[in-house]
Amino acid sequence: MMRESSSRSRFILPLLAALLSLHPTIISAFDYGDALSKTLLFFEAQRSGKLPANQHVKWRGDSGLGDGHGQGVNLVGGYYDGGDHVKFGLPMAFATTMLSWSAIDFKTELVKSNQMGPTLEAIKWGTDYFIKAHPQPNVLWGQVGDGVSDHYCWERAEDMTTPRTAYKLDPEHPGSDLAGETAAALAAACLAFKPYDSAYSDLLLVHAKQLFSFADRFRGFYHDSVPSAKQFYTSTGYSDELLWAATWLYRATNDEYYLKYVVENCESLGGTGWAVKEFSWDNKYAGVQIVLSKVLMDGGGGAYTSTLQQYQAKADYFTCACMQKNDGYNVPMTPGGLLYLHQWNNLQYSASAAFAIAVYSEYLAKAKGVVKCPEVQLQPQDLLVFAKSQADYILGKNPKNLSYVVGCGDNYPVHVHHRGASISPISLFRSAVGCVDGFEKWYKCQAANPNIIYGALVGGPNANDEFIDDRSNYEQTEPTLSGAAPLVGLFCKLHSLPGNSADSYKKEPLKPSTPYHKPQGSSPTSTPASTPESDTPIEFLHSITKTWTVGKETYYRHKVVMKNVSNKPISEMKLYLEDLTGSLWGLIPTKEKNMYEFPEWLKVLNPGSECSFVYIQGGAQAKISIRSYH
Repeated sequence: MMRESSSRSRFILPLLAALLSLHPTIISAFDYGDALSKTLLFFEAQRSGKLPANQHVKWRGDSGLGDGHGQGVNLVGGYYDGGDHVKFGLPMAFATTMLSWSAIDFKTELVKSNQMGPTLEAIKWGTDYFIKAHPQPNVLWGQVGDGVSDHYCWERAEDMTTPRTAYKLDPEHPGSDLAGETAAALAAACLAFKPYDSAYSDLLLVHAKQLFSFADRFRGFYHDSVPSAKQFYTSTGYSDELLWAATWLYRATNDEYYLKYVVENCESLGGTGWAVKEFSWDNKYAGVQIVLSKVLMDGGGGAYTSTLQQYQAKADYFTCACMQKNDGYNVPMTPGGLLYLHQWNNLQYSASAAFAIAVYSEYLAKAKGVVKCPEVQLQPQDLLVFAKSQADYILGKNPKNLSYVVGCGDNYPVHVHHRGASISPISLFRSAVGCVDGFEKWYKCQAANPNIIYGALVGGPNANDEFIDDRSNYEQTEPTLSGAAPLVGLFCKLHSLPGNSADSYKKEPLKPSTPYHKPQGSSPTSTPASTPESDTPIEFLHSITKTWTVGKETYYRHKVVMKNVSNKPISEMKLYLEDLTGSLWGLIPTKEKNMYEFPEWLKVLNPGSECSFVYIQGGAQAKISIRSYH
């Protein structure tokens, strides 16, 4: 195996050297902006639950509206995993973490490309579901649907007849891997939403902390508690997810407790012991090592510097192995230059590695750092060139001249292994498609899928760059959440490089290009230039100041600070509060329903002045809008 890798690298290194000669300018061969916006459309195609009015993927309809009802819990929403209709918690959480990571570290690029809104909407569709799935501190509903029974049927989500059994984790049925990854997802999403919706960010952080505590205190494999997941997403360990969750909680809170956790448990949980060649829904070590390298390079190591240096040494190992610079101990590659780790759905692993390396390049560039490989030192630009090579392979620079992202380019798979995409939409074919009928009339049909599932990253080619576009070839033609999610950050970064058109998003009317519409009253800080707010004289800053549980219900004390940001005094203000279900103090209700005004003692709010009010309720914040003022 080592001789094969070394031999293969002799052919790859000249190619890599040629790519590196592009330094310092990386020449664009593909429309990464188009690929980015279409990738975000894939998440709309995977939505479960009641679809919103701004849904762009029109061949999808409402589905799974009774999820969880049989178990007495509301589990409506979330995402279907791939071509089936099971909501697997582990890959869904990983995908949410990846989307959030992109929104955090490629924030500037996403805002400039006008794709921050759709990205946050994709994240929120997942996090809203995780909040529902976490009704108590030590309870997490980890899956809806059964893979075996689901795979017996080929039908649209809107016609589902398969069991929607829900499976939960609790102290007697632990799942540190799933609970840990969900905690990481919510902590990362907390950071992503912080500049746009501070109250929602606070809510996500509350759940993230509770889930990390649950994962750490009650340890075990989630697939032992949810046996139906074992055949599809078996976890090889949960130590990496515990470190992963603590790492993201440290980034979200700057609380030394979490940094101390990853340092003190670096050996027992394998953070500085495992040198890995894979970053995926199952193995988070490389991600942990790269994010902690940022902490070190940002000067935040302090007394923990020596341990963080060990983490960075492992981040370098991962990078060197991917880039074929690890003294023969490299990640296998296809003859065409694609990282190849697994036979089933390999492109998700290539995409995750490319994204992680692109992020690491960003960290190194800001710190003026390098990657130390056994054979050579790599500059940040070298990493970005390599990440681009994987993205370009995915988009068509491969022996098949085939784009593996559906809808991108002129040549892409048309027999995608996906139930909804392969059956005429319910708007055109109103008769229900039965379990067996779906196989006979649609699955076995030789024609192309009637619905184009834009942005779906299929499983991809085999070790020899060979690919068969066949619906039954699920190893190569099925898309997944965990495959598409890393592409958002990767394409976004590549699109921001010199030579890419900032106007590429205007070519395709199907693309979601609307900004994120935060609820009125959300934090006004750091609003992106591409999402101009209406001319309002009041800024609202939400925060959650206290949380507690009564029985099965969790309550939050919401505080809202109102600041006059105009240059004139404001009086006779009337505020409309939507979704308020609890008690409120600090405003006076009017005769009109849901309408409130300043308290009697506050006649005028002068320029630069602030006042506040509080309310208590379960769930997210109320939506505030200004109806009138003088």
